[in-house]
Amino acid sequence: MARLLADTTPLRNPNFSRLWWANIITVIGAQLTVVAVPAQIYAITGSSAYVGLTGIFGLVPLVVFGLWGGAIADVFDRRIILIVTTTGLIATAVLFWLQAFAELNNVWLLLGLFALQQSFFAVNQPTRVAVLPRILPAQDLPAANSLNMTVMQAGAIAGPLVGASLIPVIGFSLLYLLDAVGLLATMWAVLRLPALRPDRADGAAPSTPGLRSVIEGLTYLRGHKVLLASFVVDLIAMIFGMPRALFPQMAHENFGGPSEGGLAFALLFVAIPAGAVLGGVFSGWVSGVRRQGRAVIIAITIWGLSITVAGGALFFADGAALPILPIVLVALVVGGAADMVSAAFRQTMLQSAADDDVRGRLQGVFIVVVAGGPRVADVAHGATAAAAGTAVTVAGGGLLTVLLTVVAAVAFPMFWRYRVAARG
Repeated sequence: MARLLADTTPLRNPNFSRLWWANIITVIGAQLTVVAVPAQIYAITGSSAYVGLTGIFGLVPLVVFGLWGGAIADVFDRRIILIVTTTGLIATAVLFWLQAFAELNNVWLLLGLFALQQSFFAVNQPTRVAVLPRILPAQDLPAANSLNMTVMQAGAIAGPLVGASLIPVIGFSLLYLLDAVGLLATMWAVLRLPALRPDRADGAAPSTPGLRSVIEGLTYLRGHKVLLASFVVDLIAMIFGMPRALFPQMAHENFGGPSEGGLAFALLFVAIPAGAVLGGVFSGWVSGVRRQGRAVIIAITIWGLSITVAGGALFFADGAALPILPIVLVALVVGGAADMVSAAFRQTMLQSAADDDVRGRLQGVFIVVVAGGPRVADVAHGATAAAAGTAVTVAGGGLLTVLLTVVAAVAFPMFWRYRVAARG
């Protein structure tokens, strides 16, 4: 049982331990803002169209500053970058608090602050991940990534539940202030880090973090098929296998919930992150896996099969003797656990197989893929479901995920064969 539970060996490292414990507080605080921003926009406008603008105002900075932020992380001291961007995140949280406290009720100000916050996040996140190989031995990276992702997914569950409950009690302004206070924990952990200037493999002087540097990172990725394949299979899993945009329709049409949400919608919404948390809690085995490419292919295949089962169950949702909603939820939980395993190994491969002087840029690409893939899925699933219905869309997307993952494994045989040295 001890081998099955999460491997906490990385927490023996004081630098990682401080970052991880601080991140528990910070992630919950950040999720409070994730809930508060769209809720405040809807309270001001009464329009879901304005709420939908958060997707555009959030995605564009993530793409632009995710790529550029990765280039910055490959030139300057990563500790300094983390200090600057964490300061920026604290400042934007304070500005959110001030506008709510002053009751300005300006939706464009809110969207502008949200875009600014996402810009700081897009530079902070690839830098934060790129420092792990510098403070941890390579054999501890799978366990460290599993621990980090468990916290992120747990925050994705706890934050919205707590935030939605607190808004009527304490209001928007205090919720934003709690986010700002939570970020102080991360600032404390970052200040304790050592200097972390990138190590260049060729010993040359660092390039300027501009468009050319971003292109150099993409060129590096094209020449390293294992890393390129890790992005390809992730895009397959997210674009074809992520049905989150259909959860409102599924809850209403397949399970008889109200059109504005309800219990079925809430359960569908938290099932995948709940599975990821369970996958993280019982991730003690990941540190012993050497064939990491094969593990990713298997995990994404399980993800695709789980989504197929969830979609297939929808065909029998009307008048079936079986309890269809629990079947769908269990399938999504299993898929969430498989997705966590896949993400942990893909993150580890990026950290260990790439040179230190390009890790920031590759992590920037990772952020863009992770943020962009599900948003493309939202559009594709929504359009398909309008024509074919939820059951066909979800089940078909799951099957396509499995099929295309197998095709990718054949197209990138070096990814299937990729393995790391045994843990010492």
